[in-house]
Amino acid sequence: MPKVSEAYIQNKKQQIIDAAYSLCLQKTVGTVTMQDIIDTTGFSQGGIYRFYKDIDEIFQDMLRDNRRKVNIMNQVDTIFKDTANTPIQTVLHQVFELLGDFMSKELMGIVKINFELSVLAMNAPLRAEKILKDIDGTGNFEYLLQHTTRYLEQQLHNGTIHLKVTFEELLTYLISSYNGIEMSCIVNHCYKKLPLMEWYTPKTQLRTLETTLYYLLGLED
Repeated sequence: MPKVSEAYIQNKKQQIIDAAYSLCLQKTVGTVTMQDIIDTTGFSQGGIYRFYKDIDEIFQDMLRDNRRKVNIMNQVDTIFKDTANTPIQTVLHQVFELLGDFMSKELMGIVKINFELSVLAMNAPLRAEKILKDIDGTGNFEYLLQHTTRYLEQQLHNGTIHLKVTFEELLTYLISSYNGIEMSCIVNHCYKKLPLMEWYTPKTQLRTLETTLYYLLGLED
């Protein structure tokens, strides 16, 4: 077999990754198969298996590629840089604006895929663990959550905020609410059967969560 260049290999793998991403937008992640990849790329079965041993290995590279292409970490750094003289509502509003823009743009892309991976983790935890175990680094939402948590802890220490619940209750509420908004917006977009479906848009739902957060922080009555 003639030796091929690294560039050739990477080009072929990128075609496979791009096909997987496209398929994950058309189907649920858990139902995409190697045969789907073969049909979409036009590669032979042997050609696909030359680069990847199974669909989950393709998903790993797809997730790495998604993180490389869509990264909000620099924007997060900008929000939390030099916040000493910035009102807390201004900082947090920027966080919600960033979340709203990200979710609106990527709702049926990366957001949908990540949501379906969480569903897969519930239904097939060992498979989800296999897909995610070698994904290095911190994801966008994790990075934003880490910075927001540290910022709120500092505001609590400074006496800027006066919580109406415990700090742990606040964080779990915010995470659960965000996940619920994400799920509802995806379901509404896919099936359009939810009551009051015109209100299930990321920015509308996050605006309500932002108002609720100010109340829980003791910033508004």
